[in-house]
Amino acid sequence: MKLISWNIDSLNAALTSESARALLSREVLSKIASEKADIIAIQETKLPPAGMSAKQAGILTSFFPEYDYYLAPSCPPARKGYAGTMALVRWGVGVESDFPVIGAPGTMDSEGRLITLSLSDCYFNLVYTPNAGEGLKRLADRQIWDRKYADYLMGLDREKPVIACGDFNVAHEEIDLANPDSNHMSPGFTDEERAGFSHLLSLGFTDSFRHLNGCVPNVYSWWSQRARTSKSSNTGWRIDYFLVSNRIADRVVRSEIMDSGARADHAPLLLEIRNIH
Repeated sequence: MKLISWNIDSLNAALTSESARALLSREVLSKIASEKADIIAIQETKLPPAGMSAKQAGILTSFFPEYDYYLAPSCPPARKGYAGTMALVRWGVGVESDFPVIGAPGTMDSEGRLITLSLSDCYFNLVYTPNAGEGLKRLADRQIWDRKYADYLMGLDREKPVIACGDFNVAHEEIDLANPDSNHMSPGFTDEERAGFSHLLSLGFTDSFRHLNGCVPNVYSWWSQRARTSKSSNTGWRIDYFLVSNRIADRVVRSEIMDSGARADHAPLLLEIRNIH
């Protein structure tokens, strides 16, 4: 089974804009489409509660003509056109979809941050973890989210193995970002967020990238758009992950970050896993 995860940072912009960045985004979409993955997890769609327009759906279908899609948009009382996730499932891959509510604080449960697909032999969960925010104003709520999400994932794992992916908005260890010393109070690298991710792993989950690739340095999945040279200088962070239940970690045969060319922000992830039985 082949799986891909990508934070697209606005589906509409990627599909319909003619900006230089949108053209780069469509190059990435073409690369993703060429992999013919079984499931593609998209984060930060920024779609309205009604979902995609006919124009957006038509363009998306031109990239992925043999896929069904499942949408979790941000809905009131959460902000319109904020966060949001989508799963694209190749025809013939049988799934049942769920859009879980985990008891997260504030409007987090209304922001379209989770989709879970039930397959015959595993659960596939995609997540767009809330950012702690400027000035860490959302850090306390983020800590609650981390605990609630860990409990939710552990509940799934009791039933059958789990593959979880997405933008977890945390660089787990110092090796996972280019400049750890200057970022200990930055969103995504606070002690609290890192501890939350460590707790999740301790419940029986494996960071598939580190499992296969070891402590390889200077490999990142996100580069700031605000710093023009962040991509060219590889001043990045690894904040996107494929996690798997420990008992199926030995079935992962590929876990890598795809080349997103000159486009900054997030790069897609690719996971290949043998049959889970």
